[in-house]
Amino acid sequence: MESKASGAYGAGMAGGAFNVLAFVKKPQVILRIVSWFFAIIVFGCISSQGWEEEVCKYNNDKNACGFGTAIGVIAFLGLTAFLIFDALFENFISSVQHRKYIVMADMGFSGVWTFFWFVCFCYLTDAWRKTTKEVVYGVSGVQAAIAFSFFSIASFAGITFFAFQRYRQGISETFASQYDQSQQGGPAGDSAASPYSGYPAPVGDTGPDPYQQPTFNQDQKPVTGDFQAPAY
Repeated sequence: MESKASGAYGAGMAGGAFNVLAFVKKPQVILRIVSWFFAIIVFGCISSQGWEEEVCKYNNDKNACGFGTAIGVIAFLGLTAFLIFDALFENFISSVQHRKYIVMADMGFSGVWTFFWFVCFCYLTDAWRKTTKEVVYGVSGVQAAIAFSFFSIASFAGITFFAFQRYRQGISETFASQYDQSQQGGPAGDSAASPYSGYPAPVGDTGPDPYQQPTFNQDQKPVTGDFQAPAY
């Protein structure tokens, strides 16, 4: 798991030196690289061995070959982009809002492609099962595309999990920083605290505050002497 970085989505680490060894050891980076190779194998096998004289070997279903190739190519391009974002994320992207958008895009893309790989696996498996024409060559490539479609389901599910963990961690750190500001009397501080300071007392004056009203429980001195109504 990733170590908790200071600031929402690890924004406190921006500006540091890029560590290649630490980067390649991250679980989500390892899964991306593995999924990257899986995607190459899938669309490479279908493109090179999935066709025979412009006939798709998956039960002569051109849609099966086209769908498998498209899913593999888009996965390859998406993984390449997010690998670049992973390299820039902690040290070169300082905006918390930009980090949040990247994490949300990662979570959405990985989740959708987990589903698409599942559909691709089921589609290719069913088409290959229905194939009646004997395949002379390229059987290993056709079957490899099916197998690595299945492996891609697991790898993309792992990427989705780590993206969700990073998103949840960023949300909790955002709320934590807002709470710290409120405790310190910041913008979200205690509304009961007065924004004005007390009136300064004169230099050398140690007596009571002349602007402080006396309380009602102090002893009241009775008025002495005769009281005469004023004459009008």
